[in-house]
Amino acid sequence: MFFSYFRIQEFKVALSEENINLKTLRELCFNGIPFEGGIRALCWKILLNYLPLDQTLWESFLKKQREVYSQFLKEMIIQPGIAKANLGLFREDVTMEDHPLNPNPDSRWNNYFKDNEILLQIDKDVRRLYPDMAFFQRPTDYPCQLILDPQNDYETLRRRVEQTTLKAQTVNRNRSGVTNVSNKNLLQNSCASCVNTLRGMNEIVGPIYYTFATDPNSQWKEHAEADTFFCFTNLMSENRDNFIKSLDDSQCGITYKMESVYSMLKDKDLELYLKLEEQNIKPQYFTFRWLTLLLSQEFLLPDVIRIWDTLFSDQDRFHFLILVCCAMLILIRDNLLAGDFTVNMRSLQDYPISDVHTILIKAKDLQDNS
Repeated sequence: MFFSYFRIQEFKVALSEENINLKTLRELCFNGIPFEGGIRALCWKILLNYLPLDQTLWESFLKKQREVYSQFLKEMIIQPGIAKANLGLFREDVTMEDHPLNPNPDSRWNNYFKDNEILLQIDKDVRRLYPDMAFFQRPTDYPCQLILDPQNDYETLRRRVEQTTLKAQTVNRNRSGVTNVSNKNLLQNSCASCVNTLRGMNEIVGPIYYTFATDPNSQWKEHAEADTFFCFTNLMSENRDNFIKSLDDSQCGITYKMESVYSMLKDKDLELYLKLEEQNIKPQYFTFRWLTLLLSQEFLLPDVIRIWDTLFSDQDRFHFLILVCCAMLILIRDNLLAGDFTVNMRSLQDYPISDVHTILIKAKDLQDNS
């Protein structure tokens, strides 16, 4: 997306204020954020409630957050009871009462082995993340030395995975689905441990990490992993009810939100709503993925990032996401009205429109007329 010199200057002015005016910044970001000069990465950190609006606090705040992240790595990646023999270290974790063969469900070792099962799934998810993009296949420019240094006494997550399974298949896929299976190791230390802690949320963390790790400012880029972790955490804390099964049917759960797409469609385009109802096309057949992954699987990465510019800038971002989903349905109404169940399901699971600008304009129109 091309941004004029004047528009870039507007962002620079807004971001130069000692106390950033959030309302002004939101209005600027809603129509897209420039990549130039690391503007997008900086705006996302503010919009996702990571950076405080008072810039005088940034230096001390970032120093503290990055120290916290480093401590997280130490706490979560140390393997219980493992020490390097050549260093002669002794760990209190291995005792007569608690050891790797201890069947007690409260054993720290038992928890360690359960974590390994989760890590295996995470490893598969990471390998599936944008396999056709060079960025995600190459080593990061700023690897975490705490994790990668062979002289430390920590076991890397990747080493734990490799020791748990002899061979993990890598599934290559395009944005439309699985295309083939291979045994190639597609990810070599890319995204480091940040992506590895997300338990299947790689589709959301990926665009955030990509945006931060391609920041032209090396001082920001160096800490892309830590900044991604906290921005992702903030985003998911707003959306966590979607992933709590006991809340599925409540007003804050995912079932209610999926049905909200159809409720809005019923209000905006009754004919199309009735057609989908007649064909028994339930919203959960396609909106679950749209809503939980913030449309990250429906479009190419540059388009996902553009959608997120607008999404993050809206004060009620997850309601605006419902508007976007409704707009996507209305924009292909002619196809849906003419199609049968099979054809329509194919369109909804492999969305045919790639012009996200048109989708966002329609969603804004729905918002203005609601």
